[in-house]
Amino acid sequence: KMSCCGLLTVQKQPVPLKSIEVQLEVRDHVATVVSTLNYENKEDKPLEAVFVFPLPGDAAVCHFSATIGQTQIIAEVKEKQQAREEYDDALSSGQQAFLLEESEQSPDIFSLSVGSLPPGESASIRLEYVIELAVQADDGLRFCLPAVLNPRYEPQGASVQVTSVPASLVPYSLSFSARVSSPRPVSKVESSCSLDPLQYLNTEQTQATVKLAAGHKFDRDVELLIYYKDAHQPTAVVEAGQASAKPGTLMGDPVVMLSLYPEFPQSVMSSVSSCGEFVFLMDRSGSMGSRMNNSESHQTRISSARDTLLLLLKSLPMGCYFNIYSFGSSYEHIFPKSVEYSQETMEEALKKVEVMDANLGGTEILEPLKHIYSQPCIPSQPRQLFVFTDGEVCNTKDVINLVKKNSGSHRCFSFGIGEGSSSALINGLAKEGGGHAQFITGTDRMQPKVMQSLRFALQPAVVDISVTWDLPKGVSVTALSPPITTLFQGQRSLIYAQLTGQSSDAAEGCVTVKYSLAGHPSQNQLHFSLKPEEDTGLTVHRLGARTLIRSLEMEEREHRGQQDGGVKEKVVELSVQSGVSSSFTAFIAVNKGNNKPIEGPLVHRDVPVPSEFKIFVLTTMHFFKGNIKSAMKRPPDAPLLHDAPQPSRDPLLQLVSLQKASGCWVLDPALAAALGKTSEEVEKPKPASVGYLWATILALIWLHGFKMDAKEEWELLAMKAVSWFRAQNAPCVAECVEAGNTLLGCAVQRDVLGL
Repeated sequence: KMSCCGLLTVQKQPVPLKSIEVQLEVRDHVATVVSTLNYENKEDKPLEAVFVFPLPGDAAVCHFSATIGQTQIIAEVKEKQQAREEYDDALSSGQQAFLLEESEQSPDIFSLSVGSLPPGESASIRLEYVIELAVQADDGLRFCLPAVLNPRYEPQGASVQVTSVPASLVPYSLSFSARVSSPRPVSKVESSCSLDPLQYLNTEQTQATVKLAAGHKFDRDVELLIYYKDAHQPTAVVEAGQASAKPGTLMGDPVVMLSLYPEFPQSVMSSVSSCGEFVFLMDRSGSMGSRMNNSESHQTRISSARDTLLLLLKSLPMGCYFNIYSFGSSYEHIFPKSVEYSQETMEEALKKVEVMDANLGGTEILEPLKHIYSQPCIPSQPRQLFVFTDGEVCNTKDVINLVKKNSGSHRCFSFGIGEGSSSALINGLAKEGGGHAQFITGTDRMQPKVMQSLRFALQPAVVDISVTWDLPKGVSVTALSPPITTLFQGQRSLIYAQLTGQSSDAAEGCVTVKYSLAGHPSQNQLHFSLKPEEDTGLTVHRLGARTLIRSLEMEEREHRGQQDGGVKEKVVELSVQSGVSSSFTAFIAVNKGNNKPIEGPLVHRDVPVPSEFKIFVLTTMHFFKGNIKSAMKRPPDAPLLHDAPQPSRDPLLQLVSLQKASGCWVLDPALAAALGKTSEEVEKPKPASVGYLWATILALIWLHGFKMDAKEEWELLAMKAVSWFRAQNAPCVAECVEAGNTLLGCAVQRDVLGL
């Protein structure tokens, strides 16, 4: 059983947290986040409190300090067991202490123990972390400050009870400001929350500040999307080492960060592959019944997911294989094993998709994944797995390890739906599965992002990737990033490396990425100056250290139990040297200046959680939305949000749902209705004996004439329709296009349609 009390302690005392201030500094693709948490002990006894809160999964925590009254204590990174013992010793000898550590189960959960805060005393805790910003489908860089710590499902159907606290009762405030600078102009910054207008700091518009509008209630994630002009320029940042560190060590040498955007030859990209085994794994846990965002008018997550599956199934190429799994506490599949894609199998799958509901309980993702991987692969049909979930699981590391173990046999594309989906889970699935991750929150439509990932999945797999360095004599390079295993057209790859040795300020380096694509050898090059940038605050070093620490931790988990004790020591050494957190270390701060014996016993605030969780969840700093909870508590047969009157179907989806698997449309009353015409109007101008051809041309003209703003959603299925059309060798194309334009009131040119 895992019980969490929103913002109340066990004895129903209010949380001693007063306010949170967050400052974000974004430099190009990298962000430094400084959070200050202000506490006050309002009880009449000394307090020990444990807070559990989420950070982005790939954040590198690099500074932790506490200020009590006039005293500031800066934490040091130590081996975890040693840190815990020092914390206990400090408390028992009457000293104040603070301990910050990463959860054993998931790298994006931290617990903070605030020990021995005297009655009436205030403490402010400062936490700094650095993070790479992920590139979204539309080239926006995404930063997310998680507000909601969803209860993590534990395997074996543990029940979850949560008391939620409405936003109006949140006793603490959040202030949030961001400063963005880049070599390229900042074109816009968008957010899921209301922002004050963007302020540019210079005429080139390469520096800007933005902050949250006043009165923000921390009732949801704060998500920022940052857009630069010419986002696809490759860049290199060389950062000077730390003056106090020894040359030759990671912190003492310069570190380079490269952002690469491989561009593939057009000839290869136009030949989209028409084979593959597409496996879709859909979350149907209770919380998928809640809305995409806080507004009542939005559709539920599950209905958005159903529309998305419709588009995916219509866009698959003839001759491929597919299957659809869905999961909650248990899992189901539509076919016992993947079947060939045809009109019959597509129709059978869509019938089952239409009745899918959010009625399968918890988020138990490990078992369906094991089942998918136990199926033999189909020769010359590369397996592509699409995972859709809004969930947080507490066995994140096990799930990601399973995907990694099978990374040789498939690519994994992941989608985090709604606020609060775990970035560690979603990014980890895609990273270890050689695919791509997308987050769909708030008012985003799911479809464009998913269709972009399908386009990636249809790209030929890039193989034989190698990175070679050309550096001046006397300079050597040590890679800090694991080898690149996947590349997608127009997607960023980041590489970190340590540069050892001396070079003149004018010296240049060059890095070449070579790879093979659909049998063609290709390469991309980037030349860069070796002169280090000053005052970058060691951000690049810390991200490089974090990258290396993460790959070593992965290696340690794979070899656990074998006699290779060296990896853990290496991680601890790196973590202590760079000041970056890891799963084997913790931040410990002890206030040695205060040895007054403590009056009366310490009040310890915590809520028991399962032993494998290894942390006390006291008051989570975050609270849960009532609707998610009610969805979890609902008995399996209770009615879902489906009984509400369904809004009329989106005309685009209505037209798409009529397309045949081969790509064509049939001339019938349903098509006429979708085009907003009567059967007679559609039949009358039809050139002789071309029913399917005429219907398909009408559908294509309608898409180009009325739905260009949603082109990324229907582009693949239109390409399929055009291929079908060309194969018919129709004689009277020009005449059909002209008649179709006249009927629909459009002016779409024949070459635009691809005919």
